[in-house]
Amino acid sequence: MELSEIIAQRKAKFERLSAKGANLYYNQPFTGRINIGEARQNFQEGRSINIAGRIIARRSHGKAVFLDLKDSTGKIQLYLRLDFVGEEKFNTLEDIDIADIISAKGELFKTHAGELTVKAEDFVVLAKALRPLPEKWHGLKDVELRYRQRYLDLIANEEVGKVFLMRSRIIRTIRNFLDDKGFLEVETPMMHPIPGGAAGRPFKTHHNEYDSDLYLRIAPELYLKQLLVGGLDKVYEINRSFRNEGVSTKHNPEFTMLEVYRAYANYEDMMQLAEELIIYVAKEVLGDLSFLYQGKTVELSPPWQRRSFAELVKEKFGIEPDDEAPVMLKKLQSKGFTQGAGSLTRSQVAKLIEDILEQDMNPVRNTKAITGEGKISNGVNVTPVFVTDYFTNLCPLAKTKKDNSLISERFELYVAGLEIGNAYSELNDPIEQKRRFEVEIKEMGTDEKKAIDEDFVLALEHGMPPAGGLGIGIDRLVMLFTGQPSIRDVILFPLLRSEQK
Repeated sequence: MELSEIIAQRKAKFERLSAKGANLYYNQPFTGRINIGEARQNFQEGRSINIAGRIIARRSHGKAVFLDLKDSTGKIQLYLRLDFVGEEKFNTLEDIDIADIISAKGELFKTHAGELTVKAEDFVVLAKALRPLPEKWHGLKDVELRYRQRYLDLIANEEVGKVFLMRSRIIRTIRNFLDDKGFLEVETPMMHPIPGGAAGRPFKTHHNEYDSDLYLRIAPELYLKQLLVGGLDKVYEINRSFRNEGVSTKHNPEFTMLEVYRAYANYEDMMQLAEELIIYVAKEVLGDLSFLYQGKTVELSPPWQRRSFAELVKEKFGIEPDDEAPVMLKKLQSKGFTQGAGSLTRSQVAKLIEDILEQDMNPVRNTKAITGEGKISNGVNVTPVFVTDYFTNLCPLAKTKKDNSLISERFELYVAGLEIGNAYSELNDPIEQKRRFEVEIKEMGTDEKKAIDEDFVLALEHGMPPAGGLGIGIDRLVMLFTGQPSIRDVILFPLLRSEQK
């Protein structure tokens, strides 16, 4: 049957139900309602309950009808008989379909087969579904449709709901961990007059009242560090950030980050914090430090491995941190890498090298991936890796090593090929910070204009204590702990291309 015919039939049923006095789509009394999970968990033979949910299956046997009812907490069977509910009510079942939402009152019992069931004495139609649900495992094989109509995905695929329940639990556990350590959760602006705090192309908007251009934040970092200046020594924000860039299995233009800042700390302290936090979350939500991700066993037991970015670059390409851009490009090309041909700045070449090396941290796609100090993945076990010693021109907000100004006190954390975290010993020298902003603007190599954030520099001029800062990608952490291959699988409504294009 064509979809248009099904919709027409369901609309006719809606009209008949309305004519019989059904008050669909209007508020109904829900006094005493319990969820299905509670009914199952606290089962008592003969207990009277009031429940509600969506019909997901129907079986008719003459003067009896069985309905499977589902809410967010579970599924239960309804048993409706002509002599229980009366002829008039029983006849309305002819106009009730799978996907309709109803409430029901009745007594709990178990069938001969042991099925927990409600013997309904009354029911009310709360909402008529004018469109049918997709067939489970058939109607939602289209990945694009699953993302575009996530509500159908959640109805049809129970495992999808579990992913988002896990996501909520992970975020709640992160909050518990940081709150217990004395960190203060804060909120900073999502609209910035100057985009900053990270490398990324911003989304632009305009405020009519002030006649000012604004940008959706690419990172909250500069505002959070102003709070350190103000004397809030331990702060964090679980924030939504936005970058007007490409999409991939690891990138969505709108994403969730955790950023944590602690005064009188450095990047070594942030390594310890990151390790403790992720281990704590794994124990709380998984109950184990070993788990599968994309066919690989991830082992989180400490200590985690460390690898020097500068040493990796020297080993792989012969590149030194003081090499000029043309020299770096020539060495890359001598190793067979053709990306970035043409005129690039040192920062752009360094970023290109960073992207290439990221593949060496990915044991899911690369069976010879580096997973620890001097170790190669054995294709089975994967351990986290702190990649340290980044070139300073990749880290405009980080302090440099005391003995080498070309290397910064920064790390990136990789787990199973996913870049999970990024951290610095935060630069708190206002003169050096302004100089780096100026260099960054000069080397941007783009038509997109960017100004120095003078408000942030002004804050630094009032004195910011030495501090460590840590950013962790919440979406990627959820991917890791739920075994999902794409960031779209852990974001309820990922950004999609318009259907008209």
